[in-house]
Amino acid sequence: VQLQASGGGLVQTGGSLRLSCVASGILDDFADYSIGWFRQAPGKEREGVSRICSGDGSTFHEDSVKGRFTIVRDNSRYTGYLQMNSLKPEDTAVYYCALAPRAYGGRDLAMYNYWGQGTQVTVSS
Repeated sequence: VQLQASGGGLVQTGGSLRLSCVASGILDDFADYSIGWFRQAPGKEREGVSRICSGDGSTFHEDSVKGRFTIVRDNSRYTGYLQMNSLKPEDTAVYYCALAPRAYGGRDLAMYNYWGQGTQVTVSS
């Protein structure tokens, strides 16, 4: 399984970006995987941002992004999206997408079997 994350870039405070995560090499149903977005700023640990579960599609967001970020999925396209609005300088980080082969909405990195390469998001003040 390979994940390709894209959509990062440089944006001003208050701007928006939409990240995409395309999966390939999945032999079973993409809908059976939960999708997580994580980020890692320089000198900091990787942290959870948003998740969308397999099955009922429940979504979870960290408090720092609630009301600003939305996570959705298009199972027919093997793709997950992270819509990021009202971006702040503290959102600057490398963003990673990940797949968990189960219904899981948590932020435990160990629960995610597959990881993308990351896409840089930079928010200027």
